[in-house]
Amino acid sequence: MSELISLGLAAPNTPVEGQLATAVKRRPDWLRIRLATPDKYRKVKAMVDGLNLHTVCQEARCPNIYECWGEHGTATLMILGDTCTRRCGFCAVKTGKPPMPPDPLEPDHVAQAVATMELRHAVITSVDRDDLKDGGAHHFAAVIRAIKDLNPKTAVEVLTPDFRGVTDALDIVLGALPEVFSHNMETVPKMYRAARPGSSYERSLALLKDAASRRDAGDYEGTVKTSIMVGLGETDDELRQTMRDIRCAGVEVLAIGQYLQPTKQHLPVDRFMHPDQFALLSEYGKKLGFSHCEAGPLVRSSYHAHEHVGRKLR
Repeated sequence: MSELISLGLAAPNTPVEGQLATAVKRRPDWLRIRLATPDKYRKVKAMVDGLNLHTVCQEARCPNIYECWGEHGTATLMILGDTCTRRCGFCAVKTGKPPMPPDPLEPDHVAQAVATMELRHAVITSVDRDDLKDGGAHHFAAVIRAIKDLNPKTAVEVLTPDFRGVTDALDIVLGALPEVFSHNMETVPKMYRAARPGSSYERSLALLKDAASRRDAGDYEGTVKTSIMVGLGETDDELRQTMRDIRCAGVEVLAIGQYLQPTKQHLPVDRFMHPDQFALLSEYGKKLGFSHCEAGPLVRSSYHAHEHVGRKLR
């Protein structure tokens, strides 16, 4: 019996890889979301639309959009367009061939958005851009620098793709000095073929390890972070091993949330984990040595991101 099962986590029934659901599974009560569009929500939406920006909140159908936009006035900005070159089985972002090169005005527009929202912690992510030689690394760096020039007191967190293993992409991004470097592992190794085609568990883990190595060598002074989902078909043993792999790679901050099937064409939800079980995962993460392990049904990588950065590990 796995340690997590002995703590009260039910083992899932693993679906056939690549299987698509015929119906979206009914969500339990703890995943019901309150819909509200107060003035602050409308202000954020108007700002995003006015500056021609994209947000992962909208594109990925994030369940926290009403809280983040309406209560906190924050949004996770998505750069490099709204079309991803990969087709992940869990993600609602539009896929295909991006129609245009990176927008040269986007760094300034993002910096303006951060200033308008008066963010002290800005989170920037992107679609995958495998059509670009650097995977978008130089554009990430330009956005980071533009934010810092206009908002010198704002901490910048970047959530990047894997850049297809481009050798100097990480150096380019870290050279712009983001306070947090994040790349999501998303799931356990066996689910990569169905959930992340075009990606590699080993490549993603290596990217995080490289970032942590630069941090430990004193070449990067920021925090290294990642996120995984439950409910895609992983077993508890596989989940525990993935958490160990991530910690051994030197990652400091881990976020764990519930996978929610965005449409009938996406991978089905294999299980809904109870909030009490997420609390046990958080405790397990702390035992592994993460400085912060945020776990809960609605936790996403950028949800309450400013609270994720804890003490440094060396």
